[in-house]
Amino acid sequence: MTGGHPDREVTARDVFGIDSDLVVPAFSEPDEHVPAVDESYRFNPDVTLALLAGFGHDRRVLVQGLHGTGKSSHIEQVAARLNWPCARINLDGHIGRTDLLGRDAVVLRDGKQVTEFVEGILPWALRRPVALIFDEYDAGRPDVMFVIQRVLERDGTLSLPDSNRVIRPHPYFRLFATANTVGLGNLNGLYHGVQRLNHAQIDRWNIVATLNYLSTSDEVDIVRSRVPRLDAALIDAMVRVAQLTRAGFVAGDVSTLMSPRTVITWAENVEVFDDPALAFRLSFGNKCDEAEQAVVAEYFQRCFGHELAA
Repeated sequence: MTGGHPDREVTARDVFGIDSDLVVPAFSEPDEHVPAVDESYRFNPDVTLALLAGFGHDRRVLVQGLHGTGKSSHIEQVAARLNWPCARINLDGHIGRTDLLGRDAVVLRDGKQVTEFVEGILPWALRRPVALIFDEYDAGRPDVMFVIQRVLERDGTLSLPDSNRVIRPHPYFRLFATANTVGLGNLNGLYHGVQRLNHAQIDRWNIVATLNYLSTSDEVDIVRSRVPRLDAALIDAMVRVAQLTRAGFVAGDVSTLMSPRTVITWAENVEVFDDPALAFRLSFGNKCDEAEQAVVAEYFQRCFGHELAA
């Protein structure tokens, strides 16, 4: 894959059903780094076009939104339709500069232990037609962010000071990121640990897209596609509970919300236990703070018409 290039072109209209003539390069065959296609995934048209611009025109694209909206999945599912290899890095507090760039390590050569420089994920990705995704971008440590800032430049060259090499990006290397905020820090108190990013950092992202939660009908369709044996009215009530948790999260009433993935898990557990209330407690309710249990129980009661028994 080191020297690989896309060998065909597709349009946003043909592949994603979007009314656009945007043409994007793609690969005919997937390799081991291409995400698996999720046939039930629902694409947000605006975010999809932003991502396709990233793939087709080498735009640096940052996708922002509340957690659980499927930001990383959206990038991966676009890549899956293009057969474009992907790599994801979660910029939590444990990821440091050496994890990205590389470090000296003891390796075995011809039966002898020698010390040599082992490259990190960033040099590996830069040399290849890979879509590199930085998850939790606004939670990255300052030393990590300055490494990334250099790659965000138009030429995107990367210097490896430990090995005195300069890496120029592959023509089809692409860079994406996801974030809960747009680099303004934890202004509303929802996301502890996120960093306030300097303007020079944010300014280097060519496109910033916002991804919100699915519409009720789309989310119901996704859950039904995953758990087709459940009654449609039951799934509708489950999705409405999830939407109440999201509104409560934004309002500060609860500190945990239900993502579409959680709703699917709940639906699968309903099949196991044949009891929506029990499955709800085991899938979500027990994850909530004890002080918020009454609020969560009220959400359930409003949508199902009966109490959530203890």
